[in-house]
Amino acid sequence: MRIAIVGATGNTGTALLEDLAGREAVTGLLGIARRLPDTSADPYRAAEWATVDIQFPESRERLAELFTGYDAVIHLAWLIQPNSKRELLRRVNVDGTRHVLYAAADAGVKHIAVASSVGAYSPVEDAQPRDESWPTEGIPTSHYSVDKAAQERICDAFEADHPDITLARLRPGLIFQAGAGSEIQRYFAGRFAPMGLLSHLRSLQPGALPVPLPAGIRTQAVHARDAAAAYAQAVLSGAHGGYNICADDLLDAEVIAGTLTNAGTAGSKTIPLPAKAVREAVKLAHRSHVLPMDEGWLDMGTRAPVMSNAKARQDLKWQPTMTGAQALAELLEGMGEGTGSESVPMRPRRRARTPYPHPLPPEDHVLDDDIDADLMRQYLNDHLSGATAGLQRIRSMADDFVDTPVYPQLSSVAEQIAGEHAWLAELIERQGFTRPAVMAPLAWAGERVSRLKPYGTLPLKRSPSSLVLETELMMGAITAKRQGWKVIADHAEQLGVRRQDAEELIAAAAEQRRQLEEVHRYARRRAYRTGVETLTPQL
Repeated sequence: MRIAIVGATGNTGTALLEDLAGREAVTGLLGIARRLPDTSADPYRAAEWATVDIQFPESRERLAELFTGYDAVIHLAWLIQPNSKRELLRRVNVDGTRHVLYAAADAGVKHIAVASSVGAYSPVEDAQPRDESWPTEGIPTSHYSVDKAAQERICDAFEADHPDITLARLRPGLIFQAGAGSEIQRYFAGRFAPMGLLSHLRSLQPGALPVPLPAGIRTQAVHARDAAAAYAQAVLSGAHGGYNICADDLLDAEVIAGTLTNAGTAGSKTIPLPAKAVREAVKLAHRSHVLPMDEGWLDMGTRAPVMSNAKARQDLKWQPTMTGAQALAELLEGMGEGTGSESVPMRPRRRARTPYPHPLPPEDHVLDDDIDADLMRQYLNDHLSGATAGLQRIRSMADDFVDTPVYPQLSSVAEQIAGEHAWLAELIERQGFTRPAVMAPLAWAGERVSRLKPYGTLPLKRSPSSLVLETELMMGAITAKRQGWKVIADHAEQLGVRRQDAEELIAAAAEQRRQLEEVHRYARRRAYRTGVETLTPQL
């Protein structure tokens, strides 16, 4: 069977690629994502790859082309952040599901599995297990739940239109694995959350400290490998209908506290917090941009039903191999260590992802005598200061224009520049050069101030012209950076780096400029014409 996976670079998609690559029945894999992973790394090397942004109606035709010749499609793509762009989430998650389903039908695909969720279910006030017949109207105070319920309605309509196609809707609980530690931290706790405190808590004597948790918290989890096996079984068996996917145990306050402190349920200590007060605190933290997750996630943690997985066991011949508590413990270890894999969503916390290997000189490398160390130090530090400002600018651009068709290009350039910035910073340290104490912070601050220009509109409102001008500034910065790589290439031997690596950096800069030229072309043809939208999704 040939299987296409939409959203193959995230938590579940990464586990699913690993699962399917080991099955004899699978003869071909296609991974689809907005941003490609490192296709030379496991498990991504097991698939062919294509980039598609499923939020746009035009994606249906492209998806149909890609799906042609495939027997099954597994749709996993789902955007969790940014919460502030509600329209974007709806387009990607709900409209995107419609585009994928009908493209699969256009291509003649006969088996489809869609990632629904426990969040699609209507709220309850008890812990009685529910089967798949429980209503899927969602929890109104959670945008995630509302969109999952809307996705279910898309599936209803598709089934009515295409009764000859098997459509399985998998409704998993929380999906955990160690490799998702960094991803889940960013989505829910934030990039700068003090994960070291989590590791410290788990290193204390088991149960030494009580854990404050909201009263009434209860949820279910499943390990990513078990979730992946369920998706694989669904398409390989031609399953149809809804399936609850979860481990057998319930994660309540006692179990969560015991897992957080390595105490187990017998030795766990909790401090029950009033649910309403916690909800208001989460709401305030989210509105203040301190916490990425909003209060809707807490509502799901207290009001989503407990699921029975009996149907999946019977129809899919599936059963969990790990308990929810075990999966949570593995996730906590991953969050403490900042683990991940070689895709943008799953990137590790402590290492900027770079698409090429750049070995650095050994720690004891000594700069050759024929190099003026002071001049070289100043030169590299000046470039690092510029790179710091450039990295901040391109990251802000990607955030600001995440809902436009040019986001994949902006995001790709941002990821590459982050890797190059980390490489240059470490190269400076390996030479024994001191880092700039003032210039880099000043460059960062100057970049932030420059972004306050109104370009003819209110400062807090995006201007069509801003995308044009900011892209031009980045293109100029990349041109300057490319010249810096040429200097390093000319002195590669003295600096202790491979000339080949410097040449690859030069080539990467040219490719980054080409991608930004695509962004500029999109923006400049729209920004200054009346009646043409620039910052709403148009191809």
